[in-house]
Amino acid sequence: MKGEKNMKRYKGYLVDLDGTMYKGKIRIEGAAEFVEHLEGKGLPFLYLTNNSSKTADQIADKLNHMGVRAKPEQVYTSSLATAEYISSEKPEARVFAIGEEGLFDALEKKGLKLVKERADFVVMGIDHDISYEKLARACLEVRAGAALVSTNGDIAIPTERGLVPGNGALTSVISVSTGVSPIFVGKPEPLIMSRALKRLGYEKEEVLMVGDNYNTDIKAGMTAGLDTLMVETGLSTFEEIKHYDHQPTYKYKDLHEWMRR
Repeated sequence: MKGEKNMKRYKGYLVDLDGTMYKGKIRIEGAAEFVEHLEGKGLPFLYLTNNSSKTADQIADKLNHMGVRAKPEQVYTSSLATAEYISSEKPEARVFAIGEEGLFDALEKKGLKLVKERADFVVMGIDHDISYEKLARACLEVRAGAALVSTNGDIAIPTERGLVPGNGALTSVISVSTGVSPIFVGKPEPLIMSRALKRLGYEKEEVLMVGDNYNTDIKAGMTAGLDTLMVETGLSTFEEIKHYDHQPTYKYKDLHEWMRR
């Protein structure tokens, strides 16, 4: 474990949401105090989430209603990163998207054209109203030559009800049917991490990644060269990762414990 002195050198933080700040509609203990702690020390941070369904404004509103302070500009979603990626590949691209408001809003604000056919890209985001027809149309577009992009590969999402299917599970339907591997944007992929670091304005050595999910949050930090703090308030447990070759820089039960160290 690194000590207090090393911790103080971090100039910025990337903070996961699902399983770290909240589970569904329930705020996780220590979340509000952790944000107050960062703000009190004048440390900038971004909420970094694979959630593609909500806009940054909607997520900030949710956090504020839970008593966790947040501004829209402090929220960086997989939808925003996906829109930036596609725009950098082909400005004004034609996009067939499956998803919800957060994804559509991000794509349109980047000047990308949402279409039902002859797409350059098929984008898969979480869709709570997913249907066979949507998946069929996506498969047809991919077979016709559209690139397959997925906001994230999360197989399961922690909620107050327990683990429910994530976007990775939905994306697999299109991938298995067409035989085309998707380009994943969200954690743990480098696409979202490089853009988040650029938005935060610090180098990787100066930033700490905070999260609960070893396979997304912690791997994202490791792959991007960041130190990592894993809390046991969401998906992963210390017991299940104890034999892994690569361990988080810090492991604490919750954010309260981290602040009390």
